[in-house]
Amino acid sequence: MGNLHSRKYTLSQNDFDSFLEWLDPDRESAGHKYEEVRRRLIKMFECRGCAVPEDLADETISRVIRIMGEISTNYAGDPTLYFYGVARKVHLEYARKSAVSLAAGPDMDDADDERSGAQREDCLNRCLQSLSAENRELILRYYGNEKGISIQTRKQLANELGIAPNTLRLREFRIRAALQNCVEECLKRYDG
Repeated sequence: MGNLHSRKYTLSQNDFDSFLEWLDPDRESAGHKYEEVRRRLIKMFECRGCAVPEDLADETISRVIRIMGEISTNYAGDPTLYFYGVARKVHLEYARKSAVSLAAGPDMDDADDERSGAQREDCLNRCLQSLSAENRELILRYYGNEKGISIQTRKQLANELGIAPNTLRLREFRIRAALQNCVEECLKRYDG
């Protein structure tokens, strides 16, 4: 899937040491908390059908470390809980990028230049924003996996929504069709 963030961040030993100190003053305990947070993040991304759960967990941790200096002084409570809010944002970015890949479709070949890819992504983002929050969340979660949604994830998502798997597939089909039409109309405006 590639990097979610265009900026490269090099983690220094000092950054990591400060991070562990923030998790727990006892170094060994902090190490255990770090391992537990990473394990839970990986599990969370796996349950959401992500193809690269370890990478997404590492990206989440890296983002928390980058902003830790800003939040550590004002953050009250268990520091490990902060990761889950960041992980949700990382997942939404991942799902959006997966949806962009979906919107690119099989008809977009190597001859398409970077500009048309950027236009397509801009149109998809606009079209995603035009959906209801519920439909946007559904389609992003549905396509959060690069290879599509697994049967297990589909069942879990259907259960969460309180609907049958077939109803979920119908909703996804309608939302995807509406998105594709919206993207096509948006792209026509670029051409016109």
